[in-house]
Amino acid sequence: MGEQLSFDLPVRAALGRNDFYVAPANAQAVAMIEDWQGWPSRKLVLVGPPGAGKTHLTHVWATLSGATIIAATDLAMADIAGLATGPVAVEDADDIAGDQAGEEALFHLHNLTLAEGHSLLLTARSAPNFWSLTLPDLASRMQATTLAHLRAPDDTLLAALLMKLFADRQLSPNPEILPYLARRMDRSFDAARSVVAALDATALSEGRPITRAMAAKVLDNMAE
Repeated sequence: MGEQLSFDLPVRAALGRNDFYVAPANAQAVAMIEDWQGWPSRKLVLVGPPGAGKTHLTHVWATLSGATIIAATDLAMADIAGLATGPVAVEDADDIAGDQAGEEALFHLHNLTLAEGHSLLLTARSAPNFWSLTLPDLASRMQATTLAHLRAPDDTLLAALLMKLFADRQLSPNPEILPYLARRMDRSFDAARSVVAALDATALSEGRPITRAMAAKVLDNMAE
């Protein structure tokens, strides 16, 4: 049987609060986001590995607070005074370490936002003391910010994450696929995204539904 044409349909991530599964690995972070009006000094750094749900929780917080979301790498060219007129979420704040313009922009955004009485959320892969910031005043302010951690997934969270990733791609695999994948794949958020993407591509290419045999084949190929 020849390979069928596949169509790369857009992946629409569900980013609402009801789409975020709460488990021990992320419960503290979820609680902090929902109780955002009680943040010490009105600021929080959300820390976790890629794919852990930082962007999802950022959108949840933006819905709750009315915040504007901006990538840290866009700050140097942004209207900082305009952003500071309301709550702000800065994604991947650690990406600007060593970028003088970016660090200065974040420093001014931090000060203006808090001076205006608004809240500031930042996301990063690690805690601020590991960011290697070169602007001492910014480093001290970041290191004084409360942290909320998104930790590596347990079995329950990994299965829920797989289910969400399949749903984002409008896929409904047999329920037995989820525990099978969770037992055999690397236990990380990045691995979950890679496995689901590979299964989606394989199912489209072969014109077949996702089965346990297909899952085994994809996992074996990824392990090579």
